[in-house]
Amino acid sequence: MKSLAVLITVFNRKETTLTCLRKLYAQTPVKNVLVEVFLTDDGSTDGTSDAIRAEFPKVHIIQGDGTLFWNRGMYKAWEEASHTKDYDYYLWLNDDTHLYTTALEQLLACSRRHDDEAIIAGATVDSASQSQPTYGGRKNGRLLPADGTEKEVYVFNGNAVLVPDHVFRKLGNLDSYYAHSKGDFDYAIRARKANIKMVQAAKPVGVCDVHPHMDRWCNPDVPFKQRWAMLKRPNGMPPKEVFHLKRQESLFKASVQYCLVYLRCLFPKLWIK
Repeated sequence: MKSLAVLITVFNRKETTLTCLRKLYAQTPVKNVLVEVFLTDDGSTDGTSDAIRAEFPKVHIIQGDGTLFWNRGMYKAWEEASHTKDYDYYLWLNDDTHLYTTALEQLLACSRRHDDEAIIAGATVDSASQSQPTYGGRKNGRLLPADGTEKEVYVFNGNAVLVPDHVFRKLGNLDSYYAHSKGDFDYAIRARKANIKMVQAAKPVGVCDVHPHMDRWCNPDVPFKQRWAMLKRPNGMPPKEVFHLKRQESLFKASVQYCLVYLRCLFPKLWIK
């Protein structure tokens, strides 16, 4: 019997979170695979944890204090799972990513085709047309469509990502230096350095809509004072985290990106042009 730990971080999106879990537990059973869920609730005040306990009592809930955000919340969930036992697979799952019924089956089959030694990224599509790519693997700065063929990727979004134990033993957990975003791209950089293959599954694994509005730190309709404040928030675009990420590739790239973040905040209209 193989084992899979699903890792989720949530905050004040009770209904979204419950829908995510319902879709997860409605998966087509995968033969000889035991699925367990480790979920970090980062200080929700809308009754998320109580609702989860009532409907899904087997979910392992790790309580946060509101300071973890996505990456550190995922780090905590992964840490708890890996200390519980040695799982054969770990699945990163965003709570706004609602899986199709065959998603786990597809991701695991893809992993097996690569001898359980590759990171498998699942692509998502929009909820309206269920055809427009939204998140997944990327290459040459572009999001790759899930058009029926598996594709090697350069980086990936962390919405639905399968990490076999073989990879976890080489790379370990996410880097807790990052608060909210960038942990997924960082993991991809580390995988490339370790010569670990990264593959996008052939077909979309679920639905996840892109954020409808531009981030406030770079939105020209937001006053500068507010943009500046949002820039350095964990869920903004902290320049130090940008530098830390790009420093793995080169000091030059890190320096350029560090400056560009400030320029984009200062002159967002020029950036859009």
